[in-house]
Amino acid sequence: MSTEPALMTLTEVARAIAMKQVSSHEVTRALLHRIEQWQPHLNAFMSIEAEAALKAADAADSELAKGNVRGPLHGVPLAHKDMYYDSGHVATCGSLIRRDFVPTVTSTALQRLKDAGQVRLGTLHLAEFAYGPTGHNAHYGPVRNPWNVAHITGGSSSGSGSAVAARLTYAALGSDTGGSIRMPAHFCGVTGLKTTVGRVSRAGAMPLSQSLDTVGPLARTAEDCALLLALMAGADPADSTCSHEPLSDYVGATKGSLKGLKIGVPASFYVDDLDSEVARVLDETIAVLKREGADIVTVELPDQRQLSSASQLVLAAEAAAFHKRWMIERPQDYGPQVLMRLQNGLAVPAITYLEAMRWRGPALAAHNAATAGVDAVIAPASPVPAPTIEESDVGGGPNAPAMVQRLTLFTRPVNFLGLPSLTVPSGFTKSGLPVGMQLIGRSFDEATLLTIGAAFQRVTDYHDRLPKLPS
Repeated sequence: MSTEPALMTLTEVARAIAMKQVSSHEVTRALLHRIEQWQPHLNAFMSIEAEAALKAADAADSELAKGNVRGPLHGVPLAHKDMYYDSGHVATCGSLIRRDFVPTVTSTALQRLKDAGQVRLGTLHLAEFAYGPTGHNAHYGPVRNPWNVAHITGGSSSGSGSAVAARLTYAALGSDTGGSIRMPAHFCGVTGLKTTVGRVSRAGAMPLSQSLDTVGPLARTAEDCALLLALMAGADPADSTCSHEPLSDYVGATKGSLKGLKIGVPASFYVDDLDSEVARVLDETIAVLKREGADIVTVELPDQRQLSSASQLVLAAEAAAFHKRWMIERPQDYGPQVLMRLQNGLAVPAITYLEAMRWRGPALAAHNAATAGVDAVIAPASPVPAPTIEESDVGGGPNAPAMVQRLTLFTRPVNFLGLPSLTVPSGFTKSGLPVGMQLIGRSFDEATLLTIGAAFQRVTDYHDRLPKLPS
């Protein structure tokens, strides 16, 4: 455990505040100091609310001194992706169209963290309307990778990945519709949990795709993700799509062993055409899991390219439906890549969309049959490490679809099936860029993924490594 407040994990700092080993004021000031140093290099924050955060931290300290504890996050400062509505606070959604939008409701996921005692630190940058895999934003500039500021963070939860990696927040809410939690986790070297569709309420979170959107955390560790999931998960009257499926002991799951667990390695697709360093990290990760007691087997998955294509069709159609009015009235206020992708969605025939939706059930059944003998499947989160900002800055040009497809190739099938997936930092390239592996689980079985991720992190230090402040 680090003694420097900003370098603690979420779990550590929550415990330290509760035990009065450090005050919320000290912790908040420590993060604000790092934000002041790093923000000019990273552009990770959309807003920094220093004065209000310190005031809230002081109030949390006063409550604690009187024996009043709000919950497991009492006094812990956090910032989240700027698409989670917080009544009375601007939520830009990374766009010009909602630059001054002030919601009158608070998202359920955020409210549950507030009820647990979190302090609002500010808001985090994102791709425009959460519709982009790189971290570019035509209106507010790119978010930069703390490990090398010439490289992307991944999107659309770009500020969340960057800020957690640089230790500017202990954790952050992201969203994952086509890989928007797992890609920043992979590219920035943090832990990211894409939850099962319906596991966490989406009420009050900016929608992109009504059938694919999921809410989940990015944090330092699997243990931290488990803590946040435990606070957020569960049925919500404000979201009729939120599941009543029983909850697990997510935090308890992180204490479990790999012994007796069977992990599948895909025979194809996820191991094809990999960057050589991603392939090396995959082999090294499998070796660690095997050494720690997991049984590693090969699995033959159904055609994942079909799943990826279906996911893109569904996302394109549903996103275009949500944005139709603004595309008619304010097309000039979209960035070129987002506008191009939304306009492409208008061209998806209704019958094609409905066929893709009808196929989801049979596709999930086929996947479940193929993976019936394993507890999780391991695969790279992306075929490549983080490309540079310059080489991925293709806007809405002819190379944009291929770039989007390449980066999200390994994440979209999971979104289409609605399954949970945990990405953990698993190694580094020779040039010092992080590489993450995703663990793909069964519906509503986030607990097993957290068990595997935490066990891996107990014997590796990739999640503990710190990027250096650029000179």
